[in-house]
Amino acid sequence: MNLFRHIADEITAALRAMEAAGELPSGLDFSAITAEPPRDASHGDIATNAAMVLAKGARKKPREIADALVARLRQVAHVTEASVAGPGFINLRLADDFWRARLADVLKAGAAYGDSTLGKGTPVNVEYVSANPTGPLHVAHARGAVVGDALSNLLGKAGYAVTKEYYINDAGAQVDTLGRSTYLRYQEALGLPIGAIPEGLYPGEYLKDVGRKLAARDGQKWLNQPEDVWLPAARSFAIDELMDSIRADLDAMGVHMDVFTSERALVESGAVDAAFKALSDAGLIYQGRLEPPKGQKPDDWEDREQTLFRSTQFGDDVDRPLKKSDGSWTYFANDIANHYDKFRRGSAEMIDVWGADHGGYVKRQQAAVKAITAGKGALDVKLCQLVRILKGGELVRMSKRAGTFVTLRDLLDEVGPDVVRFTMLTRKNDAPFDFDLEKATEQSRDNPVWYVQYAHARTRSVLRQAAAAGFDQLDAATLAVAPHGRLVDAGELALIKLLAQWPRQVEAAAQAHEPHRIAFYLYELASQFHAHWNRGKEDSSLRFVVEADRDLTLSRIALVQAVGFVIQSGLGIFGVPPAEEMR
Repeated sequence: MNLFRHIADEITAALRAMEAAGELPSGLDFSAITAEPPRDASHGDIATNAAMVLAKGARKKPREIADALVARLRQVAHVTEASVAGPGFINLRLADDFWRARLADVLKAGAAYGDSTLGKGTPVNVEYVSANPTGPLHVAHARGAVVGDALSNLLGKAGYAVTKEYYINDAGAQVDTLGRSTYLRYQEALGLPIGAIPEGLYPGEYLKDVGRKLAARDGQKWLNQPEDVWLPAARSFAIDELMDSIRADLDAMGVHMDVFTSERALVESGAVDAAFKALSDAGLIYQGRLEPPKGQKPDDWEDREQTLFRSTQFGDDVDRPLKKSDGSWTYFANDIANHYDKFRRGSAEMIDVWGADHGGYVKRQQAAVKAITAGKGALDVKLCQLVRILKGGELVRMSKRAGTFVTLRDLLDEVGPDVVRFTMLTRKNDAPFDFDLEKATEQSRDNPVWYVQYAHARTRSVLRQAAAAGFDQLDAATLAVAPHGRLVDAGELALIKLLAQWPRQVEAAAQAHEPHRIAFYLYELASQFHAHWNRGKEDSSLRFVVEADRDLTLSRIALVQAVGFVIQSGLGIFGVPPAEEMR
């Protein structure tokens, strides 16, 4: 259970009793009341803002409400101390037996501990990676893939019905450039001289493979044909080949999408027309002129009448054009159709994971989602800042194969998918990130993935040690009913209290759409476990396995197994298997 929600419910029950007794007016809003760990652990186990948030509505001083509420909370069986701090904050201490009972919660649930019904099955669409299929995935895509996948898993654990989606940007000028670049490599594969790669085409050597495969499939079929004949074939072939490569890279990192949506197919299906009609019917389309951007007027600025969407009605800075001067749809129009399609498929809640270079696009897309769904849909955009790859303190600049950037495959080959997935989540997505290849594989507490995995491996080692010492019945069901009252050391109780925070951490991270919080929690848990392990090395009375005392050993093994389960639970969100032993 989320014990903090449980305590919040008990606080609310006490407040209801105060209402019934006339100590508070009826009809107060209790929704903003929280029960959470205090910032300073010396203040107690639980802090609540109840008196502070109710004071205005009750027309009472916070301290007056707090004093009356504390008197009632002291009657709750597992509350050993309730006190008022400052103008009206309330701190609670809970009985040690109440905390020890939480071990059984962990052990009965196993790695499913922390699973929540918070989301109540609400559909959420998470779109991530969505790289243009014009080349291999690079390290910036890797960060977006990790953030999106971990966030999807986190939301799933919190009870949401998640759809993981990749939006294939296979329409527009960039894929036409891909088609022309592929045709050049196709000619090269057939023995024709191509000279220097013309400016504006993609120079990466990865397209040599695509050109050779096209030549192997079609021979000289496309030679001496006009562009309008060979371009669609070369473009389609290249997109398919590169998407196969992208899928393989994602698979190698353990990222598996539920849906791949083609922008080109969406346009050809009439989805953009449908979105345009919906906006028109709502009176949100008009013909008008836009002011040039503030500052210097761009060379390509056109002062002309355009088809505009009333984006400013929904929080954007300016209204946005939906058609180009040649009458074709803008990228923005296509993106509106994409999100409208998600909404019509049942996902009113949407999350997009984008690169930081798309930051200026957020307001307009959020405005479009509000408009096209008549306010029923919502879009959260997670921007991922750039990643720099370092080795020995030096910047790794490019991949030999890609020509201009470090590919995801390069990174996976260097350190492995588990390291990539965990390490990318040790910073918030909108903070720049230096991925140091040497630090990512060193064995020290400065390497979070190693440190957390080492903690899990140690839990396995303790169980093996106990079995070797002759202790049997070490299954979770037996450990759940072990005599946990033998756990009296301050370090043991501190570990239990931290384990009991896990369900709250899951729900809070899911609500905030911040999977990096899980990495921080796992590191803190690993740190406390390692510290307790080291205390046992220095003080034999704190060792996990005490051969002469079966009950004490079983209670301590229960704690160790609970730590292992919670680490497994957290690593599962990241898609990282827990280590059984360290090599």
